[in-house]
Amino acid sequence: MTSRVLTSDPQARPVRPTAPMQPARAAAPAGARNSASALFAQPLAPILTAVGVAGLIVVSILFARSAGLVSALWGAGGLAVAVWLRSGRGVAYDLCFGGLMTAGVLAAEFLVGNPPALSLMFTAANMIEIVAAVVLVRRFAPDANLSTVEGAARFLLSAGVVAPLPAAAFAALMLQVMTGADPAPAFQTWWFGHALGMAVVGGFGLALTPRRLAMFARPWRMVEAAGLFAVLGALCVLTFSTLNLPITFTLLPFLLLIAARLRVLGATAALMVVAITAVGGSMMGNGPYALRFEPAQAAMMAQLLVLFGYLPIMLVAVLLDERDALAERARAGQRRAELASEAKSRLLANVAHEIKSPVGGIIGIGQLWTSGQLGPVSPTQAEMAEMLVKTARQVESLSHDLLDVARAESGAVRVELRPTDVRGLLEDVRRALVLRPEAAGVEIEIEAEGESLVALADSQRLNQIVANLGSNAVKYGGTGGKVRLHARRAGGVVRIEVIDQGPGLSPEKQAQLFEPFNRLGLERSSVEGHGIGLALAKRLTELQGGTIGVRSTVGEGSAFWVEMPAA
Repeated sequence: MTSRVLTSDPQARPVRPTAPMQPARAAAPAGARNSASALFAQPLAPILTAVGVAGLIVVSILFARSAGLVSALWGAGGLAVAVWLRSGRGVAYDLCFGGLMTAGVLAAEFLVGNPPALSLMFTAANMIEIVAAVVLVRRFAPDANLSTVEGAARFLLSAGVVAPLPAAAFAALMLQVMTGADPAPAFQTWWFGHALGMAVVGGFGLALTPRRLAMFARPWRMVEAAGLFAVLGALCVLTFSTLNLPITFTLLPFLLLIAARLRVLGATAALMVVAITAVGGSMMGNGPYALRFEPAQAAMMAQLLVLFGYLPIMLVAVLLDERDALAERARAGQRRAELASEAKSRLLANVAHEIKSPVGGIIGIGQLWTSGQLGPVSPTQAEMAEMLVKTARQVESLSHDLLDVARAESGAVRVELRPTDVRGLLEDVRRALVLRPEAAGVEIEIEAEGESLVALADSQRLNQIVANLGSNAVKYGGTGGKVRLHARRAGGVVRIEVIDQGPGLSPEKQAQLFEPFNRLGLERSSVEGHGIGLALAKRLTELQGGTIGVRSTVGEGSAFWVEMPAA
């Protein structure tokens, strides 16, 4: 009945919207948009659309008359709306395109032998529906390419549900005036048949884009699609043919399979096949509904089956398509982030290398100056030289940290995991901490629970991690006068904690702790630091298969912990 829709628009050229919340633009040259010149620049698509609309109307009416019924599937409106939405816009263009569609509908009405008055009435009703659908979709679903679930749902509601209503009411009232027909059945038949055509044929027309067609360019995909549609066609014939097999439920899982494999284009094409066979077979007195209903009622049941039973498959396919697009966007963002991270790591490594050489020279000169090997030194000069060396060593320490961060982020840091005595490691860290100037007046003690405190770790890197945490505890939390290095075994891990009695950290600051170069607002304080120690500690811990974290309460100190696999 309406199978000609599949080939009625060979010249329709889909385009993608150029910006969010903007309607689909024409594939015509940019200078021809929004003007009647677009129509003359590419006249074949509108002309073929008018011919296709006329052909569909003739086929639908003649088929319905052969069955002694009114057409229950009207694909002409869906074809006109799909091509109109994707071919162009602008007042002049819309008037020209609408005029062509009017001519096509009116010609078809005359070809099937309708009287002039009835032909004019049906033409007016069809154009009311088509124009209403185009206006509503442009207003409420401007992204008219079924790329999102929201856009597809808005298209179905606008074009499939709302747009046929005024046309159905107009046609029903005019038929009552002109022929005395009951308006209720006429309204129902028009609304269901045209809603189905708008949703199925219009949906397929909007889904037919170059991007989706490209998916079928691969031979194996074409073979798969052919096989799936062959099975679908066989099921439709068995269900809605003279066999009258009540197996409509078998179509739903197969439609889901087509939606999963062939996405939106395949799902909309499959819905067209199901709608044509279901409604056409029911009108001819075939199919499961023919056993219990008259042909007109059976056709209505077939309409309802497709509208409410199978049409949601389109939304499932759109959802899968949208998920694929979001996943691809996420992968592209991840690739960009990885490239940026690699560039940052290279920059950090280069900066660290460039800093180390001149800083080493500054330290050497400062030491020679302090020792008097460059000549007599006054007390003031000696103090200045010591400050110079101290500052240069801070810069040297920063360069080493930057280099470690760059290596860790690029994966260049190699760790050798071996059994590591945690008790001895904590003693080494304590001895190094007590020599730091900021540790003066701070009691540093070790608490080791149990005897089997052996972790599977890189001893050098684990020492670096714990020393970093201990240095922070002394600098930032040493105001409490005590820092504890605590270790215990908890199941299959060895847990090391560095506990201070400092001011503690708020939950907001805890969330920012392991961000590089984030000193939590202490940049202008007297406490020295660069804000990369914790970020480096976290990366080194993860490279060894461990975890790191903190628990803290404002006013009650902080406890930084590291868990490493037990050996």
